[in-house]
Amino acid sequence: MHVPDGFINAPVSVAAGVAAAGAVALSLRGARRELGGGPATDAAGTTAERTAPLAGLVAAFIFAVQMLNFPVAAGTSGHLLGGALAAILVGPYTGVLCVAVVLLMQGVLFADGGLTALGVNILVMGVVTVLVAYGIFRGLLRVLPSGRRTVTGASFAAALISVPMAAIAFTGLYAIGGTADVALGKVFAAMAGVHVLIGLGEAAITAATVGAVIAVRPDLVYGARDLASRKLELRTSAVAVPGGGTAQKPRSAAGAGAEAGAGETGGPQPVAVAPIAPRRANRKVWLGGLTAALLCAGVVSFYASASPDGLEKVAADNGIDEKAQDHAAKDSPLADYGIAEIADTRLSGGLAGVIGVGATLAVGSGVFVVVRRRRAEGEENAASANSATPAGTSASSASGSDGGAV
Repeated sequence: MHVPDGFINAPVSVAAGVAAAGAVALSLRGARRELGGGPATDAAGTTAERTAPLAGLVAAFIFAVQMLNFPVAAGTSGHLLGGALAAILVGPYTGVLCVAVVLLMQGVLFADGGLTALGVNILVMGVVTVLVAYGIFRGLLRVLPSGRRTVTGASFAAALISVPMAAIAFTGLYAIGGTADVALGKVFAAMAGVHVLIGLGEAAITAATVGAVIAVRPDLVYGARDLASRKLELRTSAVAVPGGGTAQKPRSAAGAGAEAGAGETGGPQPVAVAPIAPRRANRKVWLGGLTAALLCAGVVSFYASASPDGLEKVAADNGIDEKAQDHAAKDSPLADYGIAEIADTRLSGGLAGVIGVGATLAVGSGVFVVVRRRRAEGEENAASANSATPAGTSASSASGSDGGAV
């Protein structure tokens, strides 16, 4: 659904660019919290250490899988949008940034998606899909029984609905700033219909990926961290309380040793609770994801469907494609996902895909490392300010205020 230059007029493209820039700026602020922790972050902050590198990998994986167009109808194909997958794995704010990075790399390096339409693409493929998918996903988790199957099923439903909603959002923008005189009802019906089919493919990919991650490391799935936190099995044991009698207190199987010495005081004692998520390194998950991305982009992409995607097909059927303009990066060495100097199509496309995965991983990881570092610096500055204030002294008195004491 990459919108090319020329489909949307200049005023609407500029307005969409401003809105997209605002969404990215807001996401940068929100991503600091997501990359700096989450609902299941332990005292050592290990969740943050897992989320930051995973976010760059998610962006690279989305880039790779978007190269795998799959047939959905006669003469039409579709590909992953990725908003649902990113939001569920790394959080909605970080998810918007992941999709934005992918679209930027595709537009600049591969001439895929117009540069003047970059704001439109970020809004449609990034913001809309993330908001819709994450809202549906979290809503389903609240009303359905908790469990891994529920997470996988909610991922499927969220991704399925997010794709036609993105198509409807594009139709709305086209109704305001479309450059071709076409029947909007016909465009709406065609876009919504074909993207329901594409949504099925998106849902299958999203559910399979989320299911694979949650089966191995549920603590890495941002949208389901509260489920991971409930994996700790609590038991109760009777302890003495002052004045006689007993009381029940929770204790974990791993933390039973913390009860030693409790009988010495006779009162309730704190119980050590096992960490919510294991502390082992997530290297295997990261390397597995990177390997999958490289295989998709470098090998499997050669077998992708050559049929036009949903937007391209609708545009061709309704004469909208006549308004498309030449891409500013059409002479890029990687334009159209190939290397011009290499005659072998398989090798050319495979190398271009691998380069794209590497570039997206580098840029995405760089963005998320900077965001995470700024979060850490802010926490350090706050801690320094708190330690510099004498205990029991208010902020106003610490700043030197001396008036009004009676």
